[in-house]
Amino acid sequence: MTKLAVISAGLREPSSTRLLADRITEAVQTALAGRDLAASASVIELRRLGRAITDTMLTGFAPPELESAFDTVGTADGVIAVTPAFNASYSGLFKSFFDVLPEETLSEMPVLIAATGGTERHSLVLEHAMRPMFSYLHAVVSPTGVYAATDDFGAQHGAVGLSERIAKAADDFTRLLHACGPHTRRDVSGEELTEMQRLLSAANLRDGNETVED
Repeated sequence: MTKLAVISAGLREPSSTRLLADRITEAVQTALAGRDLAASASVIELRRLGRAITDTMLTGFAPPELESAFDTVGTADGVIAVTPAFNASYSGLFKSFFDVLPEETLSEMPVLIAATGGTERHSLVLEHAMRPMFSYLHAVVSPTGVYAATDDFGAQHGAVGLSERIAKAADDFTRLLHACGPHTRRDVSGEELTEMQRLLSAANLRDGNETVED
């Protein structure tokens, strides 16, 4: 079973951002089914976690509901991340969530990026803002993202074009998930402890050698 974490940063209800997230998730599940792979999806609505995210930024301690979201992301095999675009970048809420997400949670994690906006002018948010951020977080970003303007949800021509873009992104993401396989969560604290023990052992060995030489 492939586990997907779907992160939606829509600020309103109903939200075009959540609508896009749902359509992409459905397309990915369909594409995985075409490879005889089942998939479950857990949706994280950042709007409902806004206060918890802010408190965590101020105190350094995440409340239980945010810890649960972190665990959902960390135990997933792939992430679908969707944000509304503001001034050609991601929303502050979207960025803040990833600012407080524990270090290395997204390391080697396949991620499909997507965004919504009022016009096509914001479409470069995918390549100029989202892709660099997730690359910095050591995620494996799928080659094809999805941008949807308001008109894409309305006129028949726009709807058809959006459906085709979603299908292409889903196919590419499915190939990436298949290539990466099940995701193994990094134990950063364990790695740090192991490294500390290695350094202490090396120091003790060095001190022992110096004593023998004396």
